[in-house]
Amino acid sequence: KNYSLMQDLKIIIADDHSFLRLGLKQVLKSNFKVHIDEVENGKELFELLRRDQYDILLLDISMPDRNGLELLKDILARYPKQKILIVSAHAEQLYAFRALKAGAKGYLTKNMAPENLVQATKKILKGERYLSEEILNRLDLKKLDFNSFEPIHLSLSDREYQVLCMIGVGNTVSEIAEKQNLSPKTISTYRTRILKKMDLKNNAEIMHYVLTNNLI
Repeated sequence: KNYSLMQDLKIIIADDHSFLRLGLKQVLKSNFKVHIDEVENGKELFELLRRDQYDILLLDISMPDRNGLELLKDILARYPKQKILIVSAHAEQLYAFRALKAGAKGYLTKNMAPENLVQATKKILKGERYLSEEILNRLDLKKLDFNSFEPIHLSLSDREYQVLCMIGVGNTVSEIAEKQNLSPKTISTYRTRILKKMDLKNNAEIMHYVLTNNLI
């Protein structure tokens, strides 16, 4: 498809905040000739992807029914050619890194300027990746080889990583269990795996690691 005239794009916005969807839509419509579909959860998203093809999918990383990174992997497993731009409230470089490693084409934070979205859209349509200046400044570019850079926390699953960050800000096992709708026993299992994989001894060491690596 030739995007030189930027005509007749089909974009899907997956985000559970209608206010944010409206903002993204306005920016896209004032810069591109575009048809936009909107969904609020993963289930609706898959229904649309089954029926139609989209040039770009704008995906919120914290969807109500699914973790955005898990959703991203699921989408690309079924639709490997789908170009996905993650839109996230998290400016952490690690979320960006995990998203790109999982196959996203770009990563934007929700406090971005409208021109960032325009720039990201153009780059992704050309087959390039997009990272905002804010994240590029925080990432060590020498390590931006998506295959060889493996800090120890990247060996964690998405759920383990989530638990790591929650322990890192001082949540107890029972608090995490309540927030994640899981049993304390399950969270304890995740905690044990984290300690083993990362060769850490206790919550204090987890908190130290999370802080020194700017994961929160």
